[in-house]
Amino acid sequence: MSTESQDQHVKDEIIIRMEDVQKWYDDFHVLKNINLEVRTGERIVICGPSGSGKSTLIRCINRLEHAQEGRIIVDNIDVGASSRNLDAVRREVGMVFQQFNLFPHLTVLENCMLAPMKARGAPKAEAEATARKYLDRVRIPDQAAKYPAQLSGGQQQRVAIARALCMNPKIMLFDEPTSALDPEMVKEVLDTMVNLAEEGMTMLCVTHEMGFARSVADRIILMDRGEIVEEGTPDTFFTNPKHERTRTFLGQILAH
Repeated sequence: MSTESQDQHVKDEIIIRMEDVQKWYDDFHVLKNINLEVRTGERIVICGPSGSGKSTLIRCINRLEHAQEGRIIVDNIDVGASSRNLDAVRREVGMVFQQFNLFPHLTVLENCMLAPMKARGAPKAEAEATARKYLDRVRIPDQAAKYPAQLSGGQQQRVAIARALCMNPKIMLFDEPTSALDPEMVKEVLDTMVNLAEEGMTMLCVTHEMGFARSVADRIILMDRGEIVEEGTPDTFFTNPKHERTRTFLGQILAH
């Protein structure tokens, strides 16, 4: 991606700021002094070995995980200041998980309609129109009346993306969205994410899909043992990494 095309979608304003964030699970120090700024429209891929703190980092942004120390500011709102602030942040931050987390007793359409109606008070007709719009956007409008169990894994994950988009979020978080999928289903989900990226959505994605990272990310972050070890553009990350841990990680993951 050229610098010129990057400039077209990455804005000057900082939409996420993490300041000296620390997180423990009992005695395990899972996040160590995390400092990170994300600009509006920026696409960031977070990678690293298992247990390095990647998923915990993004889950702290909408406080699915609680950071014991530090500050997290999302769209000028302090996430940890109050429950009202947290509710406001969660309305603006969509999240797609490794497991699809769809309600099995609701149809695809009903899964997508639920949050706008409950969280934003959208009328049923408006929620349905929005749901159909985003099901069309992720290319499964014909699955609206089915239940999750009737869909493939790739289709379920695209429903999960559509469901998140129905809240019209400013930010999308992806926590290893393709790791539970069969290999032949990965491409359809990544293609959906690429389309989102091309439309200027602010995105943070935890993934080992290095082809996706190389083609879509503005910045790639490597985490190891709870720390941000390296960050840079795809060009510098893949061709001229600064740290030995990055070179080791790339050697391992690109060998598969």
